[in-house]
Amino acid sequence: MQGGNQTYVKEFILHGITVNGGAQSILFTLLLVTYTLTLTSNISIIMLVWSNTSLQKPMYILLSNLSFVEIWYTTTTIPKMLSGLLSRINSISFKGCITQFYFFFSCGATEHFLLSVMGYDRYLAICHPLHYNVLMSTKKCCFFAASCWVGAFLWSLFPIILISKLPFCGPNNINHFLCDPGPLLELSCVRDYSTEVVLTVYISLLIFSNASFTFISYAFIIRTILRIRSSSGRRKAFSTCASHLIVVSLFFGCVMYMYIRPSGNHPFPIDKVIAVFYTVLIPLLNPVIYTLRNKEVLKVVKKMIRL
Repeated sequence: MQGGNQTYVKEFILHGITVNGGAQSILFTLLLVTYTLTLTSNISIIMLVWSNTSLQKPMYILLSNLSFVEIWYTTTTIPKMLSGLLSRINSISFKGCITQFYFFFSCGATEHFLLSVMGYDRYLAICHPLHYNVLMSTKKCCFFAASCWVGAFLWSLFPIILISKLPFCGPNNINHFLCDPGPLLELSCVRDYSTEVVLTVYISLLIFSNASFTFISYAFIIRTILRIRSSSGRRKAFSTCASHLIVVSLFFGCVMYMYIRPSGNHPFPIDKVIAVFYTVLIPLLNPVIYTLRNKEVLKVVKKMIRL
């Protein structure tokens, strides 16, 4: 850093979700209940899959991985949001901010990869049913799942290194409830447009590649379903992938709005609403969507309740 009176920022102030004093307790309660339900539902899916041999199939192994990443995805944001609602000043250290950014993006990238693999799994199940057990064996499924985790955490290192090397000398107020690249780039002392372009391209590559791969898989799935002569056969085939398609549409729609757009001033209230949707609500909706529309999971649940 050059300049006599400039110093590095050692902590940031997260503005979070600004509400009135009366509504703050209501918001805290809603977030706490949502977080508790998210943890409970996703942990239940993991225990359900790994305790029942009938559910230890590639589709449900991937689903349990998705539930596991949702647990950590929400844990990177909601506890800090809850503590911020209880504190007069919601501060976070520079290292804490970078750490949150890394794990938040790593979990988000893992979800991108897992949704793509789940789309590929449904493509094999519907378009190549006779060869499905060979093309997507349990061993291959576990390899794909592990690759999603390792690849995502390695992929997230690059943006973290870029942003952590930027100079931050004030102000230190982040108009968000988490450490996101947009607000952080705007707080940098030196507006480095090359870094912004590189980050945008890098993040867009992740989102577009996974979205394209997923939607191509579904293009083949839809084409195969339309060729089924009986209407009951078409409904049965589509029901196996409808839940995943709903999740994909919600998740990719939100992240595309947030991270694939030109740099500049954006309405932060809208950004916060969208961010709440894909960081708080979608992790809660995922287990509900998958279990309520899955007859095999419901059958196992009913069997366990009877016991």
